[in-house]
Amino acid sequence: MTAPLRLGVNIDHVATVRNARGVGYPDPVRAALVAAAAGADGITAHLREDRRHITDGDIARLIAELTIPLNLEMAATEEMLGIALAHRPHAACIVPEKREERTTEGGLDAAGMADHLAPMVRALTQANIRVSLFVEPDPRQIDAACRLGVPVIELHTGAYAELEGEARTAELRRLTDAAALAIKNGIEVHAGHGLTLANVAPIAAIPQLRELNIGHALIADAIFMGLGDTVRAMRAAMDSAR
Repeated sequence: MTAPLRLGVNIDHVATVRNARGVGYPDPVRAALVAAAAGADGITAHLREDRRHITDGDIARLIAELTIPLNLEMAATEEMLGIALAHRPHAACIVPEKREERTTEGGLDAAGMADHLAPMVRALTQANIRVSLFVEPDPRQIDAACRLGVPVIELHTGAYAELEGEARTAELRRLTDAAALAIKNGIEVHAGHGLTLANVAPIAAIPQLRELNIGHALIADAIFMGLGDTVRAMRAAMDSAR
């Protein structure tokens, strides 16, 4: 039987709406609690260098109020390492970050950055924070993750979400092969970016995946469906695909 697939709900864009007006609502922590009550298995939040959505205060409140795991997405910088070590989230996913990008544009070059990443991975691991790397479905990146000793990778599904037809089928095959390779090497596999109710099923059906992290589409659908119902709908779509 295929292992259950966890749903991590990314609440970044609740904070995006709040910050657009510089007011205290909508509250991303309240959104996290609603998502948890609706069946989310974890909450993901990306504390960016420019604080364009999630803030330091949000992270502190999430740590204090959540009863499900928090996955802190963070750039590979000394500032973010210090914040992670201070707050001790359940997990930290190291992601690439460029100030000018609208959203994360691709996977981390773990192979090219291995010397920079190694001491960060060690420090997070020693603090009992579960480290993951957000990478492309590329054997070279998976090999780097193995050498760095991380227990988890998250595969970037952005290309899959944007492609159509045979190109999407080929990208799905890349993701499936990468997941199988990671599992063979003892690494747990997650996936995320660009996933929606309309395109999630083929990704959720990859048997080696253990978790999907989904944010923007859930918050967008919540405008029309309500956040609780949106989380339940995504949970049902993922379960049906398994």
